[in-house]
Amino acid sequence: MNDIATTPWHLAPPSFEEIEEAAGRIRGVLVETPLLESERLNARLGGRLLVKAEGLQRTGSFKARGAWNRLSVLSAEERARGVVAFSSGNHAQAVAWAGRRLGIGTVVIAMPADAPAAKIERTRGWGAEVVLYDRATEDREALGRRLAEELGLILVPPYDDRRVIAGAGTLGREVAQQAAAMGATPEALLVCCAGGGLTAGCALALETLLPAARVFAVEPVGFDDTARSLAAGTRLGNAPGTTSICDAVLAPMPGALTFSINAPRLGGGLVVSDSEALAAMRVAFEEFGLVVEPGGAVALAAALFERLPVAHRTVAVALTGANVDAGIYRRALSLGD
Repeated sequence: MNDIATTPWHLAPPSFEEIEEAAGRIRGVLVETPLLESERLNARLGGRLLVKAEGLQRTGSFKARGAWNRLSVLSAEERARGVVAFSSGNHAQAVAWAGRRLGIGTVVIAMPADAPAAKIERTRGWGAEVVLYDRATEDREALGRRLAEELGLILVPPYDDRRVIAGAGTLGREVAQQAAAMGATPEALLVCCAGGGLTAGCALALETLLPAARVFAVEPVGFDDTARSLAAGTRLGNAPGTTSICDAVLAPMPGALTFSINAPRLGGGLVVSDSEALAAMRVAFEEFGLVVEPGGAVALAAALFERLPVAHRTVAVALTGANVDAGIYRRALSLGD
């Protein structure tokens, strides 16, 4: 764990007050995405399932929350320098979008060459310069630091930054407030997990707003680094060469800052297969009319396939992204036909 007394400010956990401040920054700029439920799905599961439709967010994912909270507090001098980020796609699009909206002239994004073509093109469409790298042989964090140093840019990491985590935590804040307005008290919140920024932000938010609830990290098979790290009590990585269609949640290992937040707070880690993620995408379409990408559907899959049973309890899940290639989406919708 990090020694908070000697940790740089941006690498220390944000307070709940900082999540509240982030909520103020995003208000009127980002979307307060709805919390939905389906009577048919509730009957099937034997409990109450609340679904956060975060794919309706700006740029199609929750990543806009952290990107906006980070970039909106840059000084005039930092905005003039520009920013650089590394991402498989959703953080990339969010940083590119926020950069354009805030008038930041230089936005450079390092993306894996095998990222979905739609995510690469959308990132470029927001005006960012995309630098492609080999996910299997290159260290994306080292590449990001090198680009920042060589080009004089501000590095905006996808999860290991206090302000990014505070921005992501606004999703958990909204879930708690929206559930209360529906007369519901979730016992658990299931969220997708890559580097752990969303789980960390939500865990911090619910620690204050729903202290009896637990946040669970959900990952695809082969990328269950957070689940294994929580069990071991130390950060563990994933085996090289592992693949999954859940491209949005394929971090090599938990972040140092995020794991220091998550380890003492999360209820545990849950793991689903690619086929279960695809099935959850179809359910999201059939029950809610929502488009969801594989990585954004893993939390719903964990509820549907009883990694955490919903029966006799109230459980919230976050559908965290909608940026899916057409081919993968057709594959999901054709399941069972």
